Amino acid sequence: MNENEYERELRVRKIKDGTVIDHIPAGKALAVMKILGLTGKEGNTISIVMNVGSKKLGKKDVLKIEKKELRSKEVNAIALIAPSATINIIRDYKVVRKYKVRVPKEITKVIHCSNPACITNYREPTIPKFKVIKTNPLILKCMYCGRYTLEDDVIKQFEVSTA
Repeated sequence: MNENEYERELRVRKIKDGTVIDHIPAGKALAVMKILGLTGKEGNTISIVMNVGSKKLGKKDVLKIEKKELRSKEVNAIALIAPSATINIIRDYKVVRKYKVRVPKEITKVIHCSNPACITNYREPTIPKFKVIKTNPLILKCMYCGRYTLEDDVIKQFEVSTA
Protein backbone atom coordinates (compact mmCIF):
# COMPACT_ATOMS: atom_id res chain seq x y z
CA MET A 1 0.00 0.00 0.00
CA ASN A 2 1.57 3.32 -1.03
CA GLU A 3 1.26 6.53 0.99
CA ASN A 4 -1.80 7.84 -0.90
CA GLU A 5 -3.65 4.54 -0.52
CA TYR A 6 -2.75 4.49 3.18
CA GLU A 7 -4.14 7.98 3.71
CA ARG A 8 -7.40 6.99 1.96
CA GLU A 9 -7.61 3.89 4.16
CA LEU A 10 -6.90 5.78 7.39
CA ARG A 11 -10.11 5.30 9.33
CA VAL A 12 -9.03 6.73 12.67
CA ARG A 13 -7.12 9.94 13.21
CA LYS A 14 -3.61 10.03 14.62
CA ILE A 15 -3.21 10.54 18.35
CA LYS A 16 -0.99 13.16 19.96
CA ASP A 17 0.12 11.21 23.03
CA GLY A 18 -0.69 7.68 24.16
CA THR A 19 -0.49 4.08 23.03
CA VAL A 20 -1.42 2.26 19.85
CA ILE A 21 -1.79 -1.50 20.10
CA ASP A 22 -1.52 -2.91 16.60
CA HIS A 23 -1.66 -6.45 15.18
CA ILE A 24 -4.27 -7.65 17.67
CA PRO A 25 -5.85 -10.83 16.28
CA ALA A 26 -9.19 -10.00 14.65
CA GLY A 27 -12.05 -9.82 17.12
CA LYS A 28 -9.90 -9.51 20.26
CA ALA A 29 -9.74 -5.72 20.70
CA LEU A 30 -12.62 -5.74 23.19
CA ALA A 31 -10.85 -8.41 25.26
CA VAL A 32 -7.71 -6.22 25.27
CA MET A 33 -9.86 -3.35 26.54
CA LYS A 34 -11.11 -5.59 29.37
CA ILE A 35 -7.54 -6.50 30.29
CA LEU A 36 -6.66 -2.82 30.45
CA GLY A 37 -9.76 -2.08 32.54
CA LEU A 38 -11.06 0.37 29.95
CA THR A 39 -14.78 1.02 30.00
CA GLY A 40 -14.93 4.31 28.12
CA LYS A 41 -15.68 6.25 31.32
CA GLU A 42 -12.02 7.13 31.97
CA GLY A 43 -12.13 10.27 29.85
CA ASN A 44 -9.43 9.13 27.38
CA THR A 45 -10.28 9.10 23.71
CA ILE A 46 -10.23 5.45 22.65
CA SER A 47 -10.39 4.32 19.04
CA ILE A 48 -11.07 0.73 18.06
CA VAL A 49 -10.73 -0.59 14.53
CA MET A 50 -11.75 -4.20 14.08
CA ASN A 51 -11.33 -6.67 11.26
CA VAL A 52 -9.16 -4.51 9.01
CA GLY A 53 -6.89 -6.05 6.40
CA SER A 54 -3.40 -7.10 7.46
CA LYS A 55 -0.56 -8.62 5.46
CA LYS A 56 0.67 -10.47 8.56
CA LEU A 57 -2.62 -11.70 10.01
CA GLY A 58 -5.13 -11.53 7.18
CA LYS A 59 -7.37 -9.44 9.44
CA LYS A 60 -6.48 -7.56 12.61
CA ASP A 61 -7.76 -5.17 15.24
CA VAL A 62 -6.11 -1.89 16.32
CA LEU A 63 -6.66 -0.05 19.59
CA LYS A 64 -5.60 3.58 20.12
CA ILE A 65 -5.68 5.01 23.62
CA GLU A 66 -4.90 8.67 24.13
CA LYS A 67 -3.05 9.85 27.25
CA LYS A 68 -2.14 6.34 28.43
CA GLU A 69 1.15 4.47 28.40
CA LEU A 70 1.00 0.81 29.32
CA ARG A 71 2.65 -0.69 32.38
CA SER A 72 4.65 -3.92 32.00
CA LYS A 73 1.97 -5.94 33.83
CA GLU A 74 -0.61 -4.74 31.29
CA VAL A 75 1.66 -5.64 28.37
CA ASN A 76 2.24 -9.12 29.83
CA ALA A 77 -1.51 -9.65 30.15
CA ILE A 78 -2.13 -8.46 26.58
CA ALA A 79 0.52 -10.90 25.34
CA LEU A 80 -1.55 -13.78 26.73
CA ILE A 81 -4.47 -13.16 24.37
CA ALA A 82 -2.77 -11.18 21.60
CA PRO A 83 0.73 -12.67 21.17
CA SER A 84 1.10 -11.01 17.74
CA ALA A 85 0.45 -7.49 19.09
CA THR A 86 2.84 -4.59 18.74
CA ILE A 87 2.88 -1.64 21.12
CA ASN A 88 3.59 1.86 19.84
CA ILE A 89 4.20 4.68 22.32
CA ILE A 90 3.20 8.00 20.78
CA ARG A 91 4.41 11.43 21.89
CA ASP A 92 3.61 14.61 19.99
CA TYR A 93 2.15 12.54 17.09
CA LYS A 94 5.39 10.54 16.66
CA VAL A 95 6.19 6.93 17.50
CA VAL A 96 8.94 7.19 20.12
CA ARG A 97 9.02 3.49 21.00
CA LYS A 98 7.77 0.40 19.24
CA TYR A 99 7.99 -3.19 20.41
CA LYS A 100 6.34 -6.56 19.95
CA VAL A 101 4.78 -8.21 22.96
CA ARG A 102 6.37 -11.46 24.07
CA VAL A 103 4.70 -14.30 25.86
CA PRO A 104 7.09 -15.35 28.61
CA LYS A 105 7.62 -19.03 29.44
CA GLU A 106 6.26 -18.32 32.92
CA ILE A 107 3.53 -15.91 34.03
CA THR A 108 3.82 -14.46 37.54
CA LYS A 109 1.44 -12.08 39.37
CA VAL A 110 -0.69 -11.33 36.29
CA ILE A 111 -3.63 -13.69 36.87
CA HIS A 112 -4.92 -16.03 39.58
CA CYS A 113 -5.44 -19.76 39.46
CA SER A 114 -8.99 -20.77 38.53
CA ASN A 115 -8.88 -23.57 41.12
CA PRO A 116 -10.51 -22.19 44.29
CA ALA A 117 -8.63 -24.80 46.35
CA CYS A 118 -5.20 -23.74 45.02
CA ILE A 119 -2.82 -22.46 47.70
CA THR A 120 -2.35 -19.22 45.70
CA ASN A 121 -6.01 -18.31 46.36
CA TYR A 122 -5.63 -18.36 50.15
CA ARG A 123 -4.15 -15.64 52.26
CA GLU A 124 -0.79 -17.38 52.15
CA PRO A 125 2.11 -15.31 50.83
CA THR A 126 2.18 -17.44 47.68
CA ILE A 127 2.51 -15.73 44.31
CA PRO A 128 0.49 -17.25 41.44
CA LYS A 129 2.79 -18.76 38.81
CA PHE A 130 1.87 -20.41 35.54
CA LYS A 131 3.84 -22.27 32.92
CA VAL A 132 2.84 -21.38 29.36
CA ILE A 133 1.96 -24.68 27.70
CA LYS A 134 0.68 -23.21 24.42
CA THR A 135 0.15 -19.67 23.11
CA ASN A 136 -2.42 -20.25 20.36
CA PRO A 137 -4.86 -21.21 21.72
CA LEU A 138 -3.63 -20.11 25.13
CA ILE A 139 -3.11 -22.86 27.70
CA LEU A 140 -1.46 -22.13 31.05
CA LYS A 141 -0.70 -24.59 33.84
CA CYS A 142 -0.61 -23.56 37.52
CA MET A 143 2.79 -24.42 38.94
CA TYR A 144 1.24 -25.20 42.34
CA CYS A 145 -1.90 -27.26 41.73
CA GLY A 146 -1.54 -28.23 38.05
CA ARG A 147 -4.91 -26.73 36.97
CA TYR A 148 -5.04 -25.63 33.34
CA THR A 149 -6.23 -22.11 32.56
CA LEU A 150 -7.51 -21.19 29.10
CA GLU A 151 -7.81 -17.85 27.28
CA ASP A 152 -11.48 -17.36 28.24
CA ASP A 153 -10.56 -17.89 31.92
CA VAL A 154 -7.86 -15.21 31.62
CA ILE A 155 -10.24 -12.70 30.00
CA LYS A 156 -12.90 -13.29 32.70
CA GLN A 157 -10.40 -12.33 35.39
CA PHE A 158 -10.20 -8.85 33.91
CA GLU A 159 -13.96 -8.23 33.71
CA VAL A 160 -14.80 -4.78 35.02
CA SER A 161 -18.08 -3.39 36.17
CA THR A 162 -19.57 -0.74 33.92
CA ALA A 163 -22.16 0.30 36.52
